Amino acid sequence: MAQVRADNNFSGVYWIIEDGQEKVATANLAPGKKVYGERIVFLNGIEYRLWDPFRSKLAAAILNGLKFFPFKEGARVLYLGASTGTTVSHVSDIVGVKGIVFAVEFSPRVANEFIDRCVKFRKNIVAVVEDARRPENYVGVFGKVDVVYCDIAQPDQTEIAIKNCRMFLRKDGILMLVVKSRSIDVVKEPTKVFEEEEEKLRANNFEVLQKIELAPFDKDHALIVSKKLF
Repeated sequence: MAQVRADNNFSGVYWIIEDGQEKVATANLAPGKKVYGERIVFLNGIEYRLWDPFRSKLAAAILNGLKFFPFKEGARVLYLGASTGTTVSHVSDIVGVKGIVFAVEFSPRVANEFIDRCVKFRKNIVAVVEDARRPENYVGVFGKVDVVYCDIAQPDQTEIAIKNCRMFLRKDGILMLVVKSRSIDVVKEPTKVFEEEEEKLRANNFEVLQKIELAPFDKDHALIVSKKLF
């Protein structure tokens, strides 16, 4: 029979224990609703959604040894690159009804799917259909946020993240930047790309806290966690 335990360090993260294996999960903020075909487990009257590390880079980072986890109940999050809502939905579970996730997606087609699949069932998500290169045009984003999470496949992804942080991330807030090395340089070694993106962050007054490569879940990807110092 399956069992559940709360993570010792990460608020809102749970581990479902089945057949001697532990699988990461979150408690479903929208009971009865799936977002990406994830498996649902009912334990002790609570509905848990298994968090697939092959579909979510944040889940992959947790399994690969993430040490800094800024998401918690009541947190304010700016999420760049919402796509159809896989990771956004789990962040929504974690921040809960007291938190808010401003989720930016550029493609109207993808955004419509995101809204139909996820946003309409979760009152703590605000969908923003806009180019992340133009944060000054966002409609619906207000105040400073505690976390900026950036997962966009663009050569200037780090610069885009920094621009958004300058506008919306509070001092000492956390930037979680997914670096897709092949989107930046298809020839250069991924480890070199990761180092160069780290240096860009440091040059813009961010303190790099951790870098985690995401293989085997996502080849040539890394998650860089940094703190805004200004």
